[in-house]
Amino acid sequence: MPPIADHPQRYALVNELHARPAARIPVPSVACFLAIKPESNASQRSRAADRKHLLDLLGRHGAGHPPPEATHHTAEVGRHALKWESHTEFVTYMAFEQGRGTRAYDPAAFDVFPDDWLSEAPGRRLTSILFQIEPMPDDPGQVTDRLAEWFVPEALAAVTVLDGSAVIASDFRIDRAGHIRMAVFVHPDTGGRRVGRIVQRLCEIETYKTISMLGLTRVREMSPQMGILDEKLSALTREMKEPGSHSAETLDELLRISSELENMMVESSFRFGATGAYEALVHQRIEVLHETRFQNRQMLSEFMTRRYDPAMRTVKSTETRLTKMAERAMRAGQLLGTRVDVERSAQNQKLLESMDRRADLQLRLQNTVEGLSVVAISYYAVNLAGYVVMPLVEPMGITRTVAMAALAPVVVLGVWAMVRRIRKRHF
Repeated sequence: MPPIADHPQRYALVNELHARPAARIPVPSVACFLAIKPESNASQRSRAADRKHLLDLLGRHGAGHPPPEATHHTAEVGRHALKWESHTEFVTYMAFEQGRGTRAYDPAAFDVFPDDWLSEAPGRRLTSILFQIEPMPDDPGQVTDRLAEWFVPEALAAVTVLDGSAVIASDFRIDRAGHIRMAVFVHPDTGGRRVGRIVQRLCEIETYKTISMLGLTRVREMSPQMGILDEKLSALTREMKEPGSHSAETLDELLRISSELENMMVESSFRFGATGAYEALVHQRIEVLHETRFQNRQMLSEFMTRRYDPAMRTVKSTETRLTKMAERAMRAGQLLGTRVDVERSAQNQKLLESMDRRADLQLRLQNTVEGLSVVAISYYAVNLAGYVVMPLVEPMGITRTVAMAALAPVVVLGVWAMVRRIRKRHF
């Protein structure tokens, strides 16, 4: 028994640092790369479907299967060496074959991935790359001639990487066969493992560049709706300055706009966050190549600065604009809510004053009724008292009128005292 127990994730965490090792690619070689991504909810896709698709390709060539929870796998499929990787939003396949091929960038090189197998993929092609990997010619002019033949000069980026280990080049355009073309001219002293790392970095740059551009697509989808909401929000804000505006209706409209903006932020938050992460990976992968200029050609970093970075700035500015619009709507709603509360307080104050006046009138009416009640009760009480007293005072020669006149003040005072007592007891 070991003196101390290991953390349950210790080996998994250490092995993660060594996951997805670079392939050992011989020179010359032809390599092809494919990235597949579902159209929606890619991060929650079925990993079982990815595995089934991989096993189908391996089964056609009798190659071994990866462990059930594997995120990467290498195998021999015919004349090709295959490397498969599973990522957060996509899966990638890279196959390479030693030799130059019959001609540069022959679409037949992609036949390692059969058409019927591609048609059953659990997603769509995110990107695909054809690599031409050749030894560095003794005459640099031959490299220039081949680059002019293979690529569009206006978009071509060509650099020397890793202290002269290789020259890499691409115009990042899709050719007629539907693939991105990349060339790698390798110095004779460069080993196959380093060539594999160079090719892997180029695949990552292209894949992360492409998937981060999905943020720009999302921005273009959102922009018309954001423009409409921005115009409505500005109109409502101006309307709030006008006296006598319908505050309740305006507040309802502001709440609706705020809800739409919040919904847009929720729906786009993952894509915006992923775009920022992938953008950082693109620049980091370019940085680790330690590129230097080759024959006055533009560098990868310069290409990205001119063509890629503006798209990323558009995504960031749209994300900032959406956040600020949501904050504006929230502040406007708070201000208008305060205004509505003040108006309601004023209305409540007027209502209380009206209730006070009605209560005062009611009190006066009640006092009047009480006075009348005393008179009415006294009238009947005097008559009743007269019936009781008359038999006693008639023998004395006192007339009914005199008796009633004498009884009236006494009875009235008694009734008034009784009513007052009742009022004090209950009020």
